[in-house]
Amino acid sequence: MSAREIDQYLAAVEEPKRSTLEALRTSILQVAPQAEQCISYGMPAFRVSGKTVAGFAAFKQHLSYLPHSGSVLSALADDVARYDTSKGALRFAVDKPLPKRLVKKLITTRMRELGLA
Repeated sequence: MSAREIDQYLAAVEEPKRSTLEALRTSILQVAPQAEQCISYGMPAFRVSGKTVAGFAAFKQHLSYLPHSGSVLSALADDVARYDTSKGALRFAVDKPLPKRLVKKLITTRMRELGLA
């Protein structure tokens, strides 16, 4: 498992999705520079101390941020209210990266949940 696998995943994604996900990847690594990049369930993911703290995926009509938790998005309900969400995914536009401050809140919340922060 390595960053190269995420590179390969992104290489297969068309623009503007690729650039948007590359920006998200950068934001995730700025918040959690110690994170190991890998593929989990066929999608890019980031692990800290062996525990998955974030992930993302490209779909036909949208992109998804995956907190790998059923409670992170509900804990940040006000912050994610403008996005379409389910218990385990936050869907966003193919051409507009998530704000860095939101990515920071998402990852910080997940790391606290796992006892890593």
